[in-house]
Amino acid sequence: MSLKRIDLLICCGSGCVSAGALKIKEKIQATLQEKGLLNEINIIETGCMGPCDYGPVMIVYPEGVFYKKVTLDDVAELVEEHFVKGRPVKRLMLQDKEEHVLSTQKEIPFYQKQVKVALANCGYIDPESLEEYIAQGGYEALGTILSEKTPADTIEVVKQSGLRGRGGGGFPTHLKWKFAAGAKDDQKYIICNGDEGDPGAFMDRSLLEGDPHRVLEGMMIGAYAIGASKGFFYIRAEYPLAIKRIRMAIEQAREAGLIGENIFGSKFNFDAEVRTGAGAFVCGEETALIHSIEGLRGHPTPKPPYPSDKGLWGKPTVVNNVETLANLPTIFLKGAEWFASMGTETSKGTKVFALTGDVKNTGLVEVPMGITLRDMIFEVGGGIVGDKNFKAVQLGGPSGGCLTTEHLDVPVDYESLKEKGAMMGSGGVIVMNDSNCMVSIAKFFLDFSVEESCGKCSPCRIGLKQMLDIMERITSGKGVEGDIEELIRLGEAINQLSLCGLGQTAPNPVLSTIRYFRNEYEAHIRNKSCSTSVCLDLMHFDINKDKCIGCSLCARKCPVTCISGSKEEKYTIHQVDCIKCGNCMEVCPVKAISKVPEMHAEVKAVKEKLRLQSENEE
Repeated sequence: MSLKRIDLLICCGSGCVSAGALKIKEKIQATLQEKGLLNEINIIETGCMGPCDYGPVMIVYPEGVFYKKVTLDDVAELVEEHFVKGRPVKRLMLQDKEEHVLSTQKEIPFYQKQVKVALANCGYIDPESLEEYIAQGGYEALGTILSEKTPADTIEVVKQSGLRGRGGGGFPTHLKWKFAAGAKDDQKYIICNGDEGDPGAFMDRSLLEGDPHRVLEGMMIGAYAIGASKGFFYIRAEYPLAIKRIRMAIEQAREAGLIGENIFGSKFNFDAEVRTGAGAFVCGEETALIHSIEGLRGHPTPKPPYPSDKGLWGKPTVVNNVETLANLPTIFLKGAEWFASMGTETSKGTKVFALTGDVKNTGLVEVPMGITLRDMIFEVGGGIVGDKNFKAVQLGGPSGGCLTTEHLDVPVDYESLKEKGAMMGSGGVIVMNDSNCMVSIAKFFLDFSVEESCGKCSPCRIGLKQMLDIMERITSGKGVEGDIEELIRLGEAINQLSLCGLGQTAPNPVLSTIRYFRNEYEAHIRNKSCSTSVCLDLMHFDINKDKCIGCSLCARKCPVTCISGSKEEKYTIHQVDCIKCGNCMEVCPVKAISKVPEMHAEVKAVKEKLRLQSENEE
């Protein structure tokens, strides 16, 4: 950073960019130029700062003032008051429940229970600047390792730290390295798995965008430990900014002599390149990912042999997740004991999560392992949005499970979550309020898994489709007794017989919701009722005539003209013709239209008659 009067850090992670951060930056620059202040303000584009719900966000140093939800209309006031007169704009700062202004990050509850290790630099440095990364201690760990430690010593430090894979499986990192290091071959590879495919997950993307040199340094540490001279970053093509910045980091490191031959005067030689994935979820599985890099169709293969013995092009290969690699520089700078002092007995250190859903503070968070779900959702996340109650949390992406209010005090670690039917996964956390139908939620994730199945093994290809057919029958009001038991039977069989970890865990959303929300399945099957009115075939829209003011807006916005009435007679929805788009409820100015869980008996009879007629005609 150049020495100027003010450092203005603007979050330019994907979330804030989509909210207009780059346009705000341009207007700030233009306004400063007009006032002759551009040479006094150092404007820095950073990676994700975390609180996506507050975006666009920015921090002004030296005071450390944190601004949220800045708009183009705020720029003139911000420049005049803060940069010219030195008076922070309080209305753009966060406030607590007592309306006290929270001026700095340290005062904001979102950050108070977080511990930044992998995310230590995200939101604080320019990710496109090698100099800023080095100023924060970048490549110091690598230099120390190459000058003072053998590969075996390096693996031992990782063992002492207790670092486990952050991509989902939680396999001890040192063991994967040890196996590859022991393999006898003249060529070995290390791969960074950036193929983040879970719905609602953006941990890897944010790390690659916000601190690419940290991930590169972590890869190089791993390469030295196992004896690899070549690394590949496998990043999904939907992450163009992450791809750009990793390529830039590699080129900067090459120009600076940090990758190439005889790095730091040692005998260690290393180079890296980027390969992009086409968006196949199954390529998050390491053997499928390896096939994709080789130019083949991405599908998993049976183990053994494991990649550490026979991986990329038949050579010993280690595949590590983005977050796993990002932890390594700090582990070696601060020590294995420091890292292992956080977390639980079997789950050490911190974990990065993408906190999304019906929670006030959505965003990227890093917390110590062992934090309770209650603290993550209600302290870091700020609780549930609006006047709704907490109902469930989905952990581990489409292969994870749903937990309930009775699990709020469960520690977030590998073993505790698995025991309750969920999993750590890569770190997706989707919070749900009491308006969600858990049967529909399970069907959504199952449908995703069916779509993304590579189709190689029949338990996954056929079994998941059979489960989805049953789920669709249940949510459409055609479920029968025995469906729940059949779902359990199929789910357990798929879990035991599928070829890869993705197929084995795909039934988890269904099995966990049956375990904790069986009553909702039974209501769908026995009563043909969805208590939350989410399942379209088990609900209808109704107009409360006492509230209706006869404005006709609902009728005018109805795409199938199934609403009729007048100001005097009020309006009625003709249920047989209704396509349940919800337009009427959205546009009603007096909230007279609502969802009704159960259909009127006569509507059911008419629909059943129409269905039978259709079947007879076929």
